[in-house]
Amino acid sequence: MLENLIIRAEKSADYKNTELMAMRSFFNKYGPAADEHFLIRIIRESEDYIPEISRIAEYNGRIVGAVYYTKAWIVDGDVTHDVVTFGPLAVEPTMEGNDIGGALMRETIRLAKEAGFAGIALMGEPNYYPRFGFERGSKYGITDEQGNSFDALMVLPLNRDFSEIKGKFIESKDFEKLEDRERLAKINEEFPKYRVVKVQEGFMQIFEQHLGVVEAIEGDTYMVRYWELLIPTKLSENLDKKPEVGSDVQFIWNHKDENESRITKVLKNLLE
Repeated sequence: MLENLIIRAEKSADYKNTELMAMRSFFNKYGPAADEHFLIRIIRESEDYIPEISRIAEYNGRIVGAVYYTKAWIVDGDVTHDVVTFGPLAVEPTMEGNDIGGALMRETIRLAKEAGFAGIALMGEPNYYPRFGFERGSKYGITDEQGNSFDALMVLPLNRDFSEIKGKFIESKDFEKLEDRERLAKINEEFPKYRVVKVQEGFMQIFEQHLGVVEAIEGDTYMVRYWELLIPTKLSENLDKKPEVGSDVQFIWNHKDENESRITKVLKNLLE
């Protein structure tokens, strides 16, 4: 973890910078552009927001991460169990690989436990959160609101034995405000205009990989533009098409050794 990383409560003076960081964190990751910065505003306005255990990460005076907690419920017929959930968990994209998300998770899990919350439930990346102790909700008979069970639905018992808790995971109804595209468009006017990329129809979800643009080719090294960074990459062995300068690509970023970063796919931006 970064030596000078500070995990602290968010102040009103942080709001705009935190939102910009969150937008960058998720931009083009689950679909064209992002709406996580809008979600943060919705959460702050919500009666279900729990600022006491939500935190941001600051490094050398810059906000580089954030996580927001809200009330949630596991409902089994007439029985309702109070839990908490979180999201978004955002990290400045140019600072990935420094355990910022991990630092936020460890601190806020500690705070949630000390505050006496029964446990945490969430919809998240199933290959990331188990390292913090999260288990599949299906182990406890916990489903989504429609009764479906899948790997992304996870729980972390804190102060209750979850063998006594089962039912449907319900999040704050305020999250439905995220569908207000008109308000999102107005909010977006406050932020920089970034290039929007769409690489497939329907829902896109890129776990553990990134989108970038080939800016230069030097021998067998492809220099991929990723935000303000230029990352040297090689081609994966099973790549069926070689990228050219200007190609949109999907790549694995090896944070420990950039010479081991690999382009895994050449893409076409469907918006261009």
